[in-house]
Amino acid sequence: MAVQDLLLEIGCEELPARFMPGSLQQLKEKAAKLFAEHDLTFGKVHTYGTPRRLVLLVKKLADKQPAKEEKIKGPPREIAFDDEGNPTKAALGFAAKFGFKVEELTLGKEGRKEYLIATREIAGKKTTSLLLKLLPLLIKSLVFPKNMFWEKSRIKFPRPIRWLLCLYGDKTVPFSYGELQADRKTWGHRFLAPVSGPIVVSDPSEYFSSLEKSGVIVDQEQRLQLIEEKVSAVAADRQLQADIDPALLEEVSFLVESPEAVLCSFPEDYLQLPREVLVTTMQSHQRYFPVESAKGELSSYFVAVSNNSAAPLEKVRSGNEKVLKARLADASFFYKEDLKTSLEEKVEKLNAILFQEDLGTVYEKTMRLVKLSNFLAERFNVSRKEKETAARAAYLCKADLPTDMVGEFPELQGIMGKIYALKSSEEKDTAEAILEHYRPRFAGDSLPQTKPGILVALADKADHLAGCFALGIRPTGSQDPYALRRNCLGLLQILSEQKLPLSFNDLIAQALVLYQERENLRSLPLDDVAAQLHEFAWQRLRYYFQEKEMDYDLIDAVLSAPEENVAKLRQRVKFLQDNRQSENLKMAAAAYNRVANLAHQARPGVELVENLLREEGEKKLFTQFAPVRSQLETALNEEDYRGALALLAKLKTPLDDFFDEVLVMVEEETIRFNRLALLKEIKKAYLKLADFSKIVFPALSP
Repeated sequence: MAVQDLLLEIGCEELPARFMPGSLQQLKEKAAKLFAEHDLTFGKVHTYGTPRRLVLLVKKLADKQPAKEEKIKGPPREIAFDDEGNPTKAALGFAAKFGFKVEELTLGKEGRKEYLIATREIAGKKTTSLLLKLLPLLIKSLVFPKNMFWEKSRIKFPRPIRWLLCLYGDKTVPFSYGELQADRKTWGHRFLAPVSGPIVVSDPSEYFSSLEKSGVIVDQEQRLQLIEEKVSAVAADRQLQADIDPALLEEVSFLVESPEAVLCSFPEDYLQLPREVLVTTMQSHQRYFPVESAKGELSSYFVAVSNNSAAPLEKVRSGNEKVLKARLADASFFYKEDLKTSLEEKVEKLNAILFQEDLGTVYEKTMRLVKLSNFLAERFNVSRKEKETAARAAYLCKADLPTDMVGEFPELQGIMGKIYALKSSEEKDTAEAILEHYRPRFAGDSLPQTKPGILVALADKADHLAGCFALGIRPTGSQDPYALRRNCLGLLQILSEQKLPLSFNDLIAQALVLYQERENLRSLPLDDVAAQLHEFAWQRLRYYFQEKEMDYDLIDAVLSAPEENVAKLRQRVKFLQDNRQSENLKMAAAAYNRVANLAHQARPGVELVENLLREEGEKKLFTQFAPVRSQLETALNEEDYRGALALLAKLKTPLDDFFDEVLVMVEEETIRFNRLALLKEIKKAYLKLADFSKIVFPALSP
């Protein structure tokens, strides 16, 4: 079977840089899946992207599907042959219909009957014909955060598609999408291409070099490395070093097709602004790279990355300097205006900012955070000083929201809160807690480290979750406008990583109680909402533990236990994973499964009565279980999971004897339900550690 490389280029108007990483990953995965589903063999799949193109390169794609064997069922044997074994008209007609002789047919069994079977080979379809249908489906399957329409066919894409190039080997694949038909033409750099017309590509192997000659570096990894080298080089020319943020570097790599680094500067007076303001203005708003001295001090230089090396250097530099200077002038004005009043004076302005229409203002939220922080401080038994610091930080933590600076630069919330707190002579610990209470803000972000910061962060996230769930607000699919998943995961991360002695349910219950003070939520069904939030949180906890490379079955087993302390749950999963092959775990699981098979039949409300235990086997089991139950409680409280597992494994022998010697399901109801009540109590003891029935033991499978 012959193979050829497949090249697909989707040429667009400038695509948003933030869409690119996900789009390229989708294109790669969906192409591989689509070809595999249609039995097309292929080698490696690569995707590339620039602002004006998404590119798919499939190496060694087979030129056709493999042949398939099709079996066609005919009449049953008793109808196909007479009593003497001769073929009937039914057999002859079936064979002729598919171009066979009767003797070329076989018999195949289905159920209890035998049928005539015609086996024929179906040739695989050619790849070139399949691609005409598959490639439009592939493009249509791509999902983006936002789409637009631009022509009458109403196809969707983030930006208008202007051309399609598709080659299979040296042959064009002329599929249609919208009003476009794919050919072998592409377009070079808007400004650097030596010719203004299209570039004709004869073969996938010459595609990259042809575009590079026309000013386009197609490989994003190559562009990223080139940007990093050039940015570092122009800074080094002044004996300085560029502060290269990886996320910004990736974003800039998708903003240019042919990068050129330009060293620029701004007036030194602006260095009086907080570093965070300067860096945010450069990175987040202008996509510039800050430049530092060898000591790590921010300098008045920055590096801009241009997409047009042919433009006059001084004009590029001057243009970028003017833009940044205007931005910094605004920031300087906002900063000076904000400093005219203290951070505490800004708290009252939170009455004018709506948190959520049915949940009141941010000022009301602030008052709840103070109460929640005090509640947590008492639970954690922190010092009086830490409790006071947390309460003060909770009161001030949202006070930077009405400032001019945060209004212009929303990403600085919390950061400006800390800066303004220090400028307002607040204590350093209070200022740090104001900053930390937003953490973690995103995946991989650091967690709050100070006790006051932890308290306020937990209070803020619990209040957010409780309020939204109280109103029935839930994430739907990929939509989560209130960032409930992020807030929930952040809360769970803090509880887990900081090993805090706190029940998740207790925290949520207290947050919900505070919402009952609002008139529209006084009849809030606390238990129902708390149960819904628990289910939501435990689903996030499953994902979180899986990211920590914990086994799914052990996670399910532990999360089925009644324990609400997230840190303890994580320790239990880790313990079971470390001891997955231990004999005690296998014994405990085997014993639990025998108990659980009958315990579910226990009558609700029927308690175990010791005097009703008649036979020696059940008396012996009860005698050995009683001390295990109390010792198990102690072991779990002390987080001695090895000891707890040993105690549960110890019950296997008396349980085996019990099942061998005692008939549980006797006719006398009183005795039957008492024995089931005993098994129910034992099951409850096992469940305090984990639901052992959820643990997968291949060796124990029948």
